[in-house]
Amino acid sequence: MFLHNKRLQYTVRVAAPNPGLANLLLEQFGGSQGELAAAARYFTQALAEDDPGRKDLLMDIATEELSHLEIVGSIIVMLNKGAKGQLAEGVEEEGELYRAINGAGNDSHITSLLYGAGAPLVNSAGVPWTSAYIDTIGEPTADMRSNIAAESRAKIVYERLMNVTDDPGVKEALGFLMTREIAHQLSFEKALHSIQPNFPQGKLPGMPKFTNKYFNMSGEPNVRGPWNEGEEWEYVEFPEPAVDGGDGLASVTLSEADNEVLEQLKVRTASDPTSNPVTGADLGSGMADKALL
Repeated sequence: MFLHNKRLQYTVRVAAPNPGLANLLLEQFGGSQGELAAAARYFTQALAEDDPGRKDLLMDIATEELSHLEIVGSIIVMLNKGAKGQLAEGVEEEGELYRAINGAGNDSHITSLLYGAGAPLVNSAGVPWTSAYIDTIGEPTADMRSNIAAESRAKIVYERLMNVTDDPGVKEALGFLMTREIAHQLSFEKALHSIQPNFPQGKLPGMPKFTNKYFNMSGEPNVRGPWNEGEEWEYVEFPEPAVDGGDGLASVTLSEADNEVLEQLKVRTASDPTSNPVTGADLGSGMADKALL
């Protein structure tokens, strides 16, 4: 059960309307790294989680992400307040109104026209939010790593948004949201490493012959480091095409009936390497007429 508190988790103080900035902030409202995507990701994980500690953690953070969605949406609406009234009432000449909501070459006029200067579930490019952003797979050692990465990506987006505004109230609110991404990363890190062992993910250990083998697949020079160098790594400088020792070819065992039908198909669709057919490209280029002369 959710109960809505009408006061925001963090106070929003917007110095002045700025439709262009509002459009950029949509990235954290309806974008792939945004708050709705995070809330949906953690909420769906929490529903399926059997560990009571992780279930509470995921549900707590999912609920907080919804409160962050409310903060971001409120900032967007406040930044669009001026444009909303101007657009609805038509108090300016057409050209002046367009310039007012268009800002410095941004697409905020599209948001204003289509969504009434509100906070639509789209990203800053106008792409609608989709559940395809949710990458939950139902294995906590994999999902926690994905959650850590999601929080780190969201932190970077907030940093970038802070770099494009000089509004002190907006910057302060974005700083709070950015900081909570750090806190969530820490919680997910602790939850991940409270599962021991947590690598490799899942149950199966992998094939020992290939687990600690590094293949140089990009030629020379190949930079060496802890990711491919040291006692735990077997470095293969010139890997063979078939590392399993086989011939590297795909094969399948077929029944006699399947073989007979496939042979018929091969005969029916066989190419004639000695032919030089006239094609549509030849006809279009006029070369076919010259060849007939």
